[in-house]
Amino acid sequence: MLPSLFIAHGAPLLAIENNEYTQFLNQLGKNLPRPKAIVIFSAHWESRLQKVSDVEQYSTIYDFGGFPPELYTIQYPAQGNHVLSKEIMDLFAANEVPFETEMQRGLDHGSWVVLRMLYPDADIPVIAMSVNSQLLPEEQYKIGKTLTGLREKDILIIASGGTSHNLRAVNWADSGVDQWALEFEDWLAYHLNHWDLDSLFQYDTLAPNAEYAVPPYGREHFIPLFYAMGAADNAKKAALLHRSFRYGNLTHSVWQFG
Repeated sequence: MLPSLFIAHGAPLLAIENNEYTQFLNQLGKNLPRPKAIVIFSAHWESRLQKVSDVEQYSTIYDFGGFPPELYTIQYPAQGNHVLSKEIMDLFAANEVPFETEMQRGLDHGSWVVLRMLYPDADIPVIAMSVNSQLLPEEQYKIGKTLTGLREKDILIIASGGTSHNLRAVNWADSGVDQWALEFEDWLAYHLNHWDLDSLFQYDTLAPNAEYAVPPYGREHFIPLFYAMGAADNAKKAALLHRSFRYGNLTHSVWQFG
């Protein structure tokens, strides 16, 4: 059975950088059993109602500005999979998860930056999924849990975001690690390793420095974690595969569940 993954997509520049984190992601794609398809939740696709893509071939969305020109030439022309989209919609219907079908939207950088490093040939079908930061963590977890059975069919579930992701606090020139970010990440790691949902669902009041790591305007980057966890509810096992920091407090982390 394939795991589910939470992967930090970092800043868009990651797509053209060669560093510790990009090298790790490149190798991760080679180490994982090859999936038949990928379901990916992206922090950069927010929707009040859960969206399920049913796209024949994705365009590449450049949902950022002010970066080097080569970023805007990258293409990731992944194919969709109508049969899998329909299966996901049937699972949502059976579990009373309201949803809508999206038949046009391309892949935003929260998706293609990650997918391109894992599987650069864009030769694995992809189903893109939205996230909703207005839901309770329990509800986000339930949506992921609905898809647990897909992992038994060699389908990789990825949630793309960032655990400590406060763009107003980053220091673009700082290569060190801010203490507040480290304290938040250590608290998070402890409770993830213990699958302590009661505490994790109250991270905003219990975790040290949560107001800095997960500000109200950046919550959409943290909450994909719960979708990925829910997809491994049958195993309830977490493993931190990688953690590093950029710009003082922007966390590059990869968590494996299941």
